[in-house]
Amino acid sequence: MSTLTHFDDQGQAHMVDVAAKAASHRIGIAGGRIDMLPGTLAIIEAGTAKKGDVLGIARIAGIMAAKKTSDLIPLCHPLALTRVAIEFKVLHASQSATSSVLCKATVETVGPTGVEMEALTAVSVALLTIYDMCKAVDRGMVMTDIKLLEKHGGKSGSFINPTTSSHDNA
Repeated sequence: MSTLTHFDDQGQAHMVDVAAKAASHRIGIAGGRIDMLPGTLAIIEAGTAKKGDVLGIARIAGIMAAKKTSDLIPLCHPLALTRVAIEFKVLHASQSATSSVLCKATVETVGPTGVEMEALTAVSVALLTIYDMCKAVDRGMVMTDIKLLEKHGGKSGSFINPTTSSHDNA
């Protein structure tokens, strides 16, 4: 394993210096899911949630979250993102063990550091937004399986998570 890069020789936290790193096209893809009651999923699909279009608002929240990652995660660099895409896939209990919404975030930039944290933040906030918008009818929803699915670009090249399953992709 590599050493942790966010600590100096004295063990103090610091922001990694990326000034000498070459700019390259970077892509981060993260996924996650929120499990819910079948009736909650029916409300989302019908568009009858009292707060509005659940998936539409969650998509915008995920995009905004990716753009604000450096405000939320103390040692993340502020990045000029070139693309943020949020996708949802609905799974009914007949297709899966539970009624669920899968979320996948794809984030891109051209720069000296990756966008994995931005993708993970986008998924997390999109799922939290679904919870917030539906909690009046289902407080037992569970967010799970939030993880980096892929990253591309930079000196370390590509990574594809070996634990990724077909249900991870929205």
